Amino acid sequence: MPLHASLVARLHRQADAERWRVPVSDFSAALDAAVAKSFAGRDPSSRDIERFVGSLHVADLALACACMAGREDAWEHFVREYRPALYRAADALDATGNARELADGLYADLFGITERGGTRRSLLGYFHGRSSLATWLRAVLSQRHIDRIRAARRTEALPDDESPAAPSARERPVDPHRSRVAEFFHGTLVRVIADLAPRDRLRLSCYYAQSLTLAQIGRLLGEHEATVSRHLTRTRREIRELVEKHLREVARLSQAEINECFAALTDDSGALDMADLLGTAAVRKDVVVDRSRS
Repeated sequence: MPLHASLVARLHRQADAERWRVPVSDFSAALDAAVAKSFAGRDPSSRDIERFVGSLHVADLALACACMAGREDAWEHFVREYRPALYRAADALDATGNARELADGLYADLFGITERGGTRRSLLGYFHGRSSLATWLRAVLSQRHIDRIRAARRTEALPDDESPAAPSARERPVDPHRSRVAEFFHGTLVRVIADLAPRDRLRLSCYYAQSLTLAQIGRLLGEHEATVSRHLTRTRREIRELVEKHLREVARLSQAEINECFAALTDDSGALDMADLLGTAAVRKDVVVDRSRS
């Protein structure tokens, strides 16, 4: 459903898009992309769409449009305003400074040096204004840091069988029912985690996938340590409630069966790899696409 011209014009003014010489047509296309992404597979009412676009960070969206269009003044503003924040986020991820190269390498993809069909392809095309540009950038940087850690782990050699570090093999009877439960649970959790607000996913990723402390996460997100802890607790509770709701309403399981599912996975915690779940959820959401305001 195309946006009404008067609504686009109002948001264009609200975003001060003229500052970056962003045409109304380009800004309208960015809004349409945000609507299409958010309401994929649904038929929203005009009221739903108007409420949604009204919640967007339109000034950040206009800046992203200008940068994608190659506006030099917009790009200089972007680098000046966001490079310090990215460096702080990188240092919070890795105090040795190694993550700064990820932050620097991000600019090439953001600027869009790859030409396809004569058109610059910028990573900013995935930014739809659901969260602030700063939050989105931190999420992208965090995901790339996670990807690098995983890539390094995949190349690590396994210890010799005779080494003390070698994992011990424990005999465990195979339970087909629990295997099915674990598989079903995994899929449900991926969907639930993918639907979380970007900032909630980022906290979970920092805490579980990267093993950052609450203080480090707080520095990364500009939050107090206690606030990080409170949000993590809330997010974990929401995940459990949403998983239970899915099992009850979609899988039609009784409460006793739901409890059995949780018990089965509690007994076999190896079936739940939070880092893997977060990574899978990110892929399902195109990795860097924010779907909710922070």
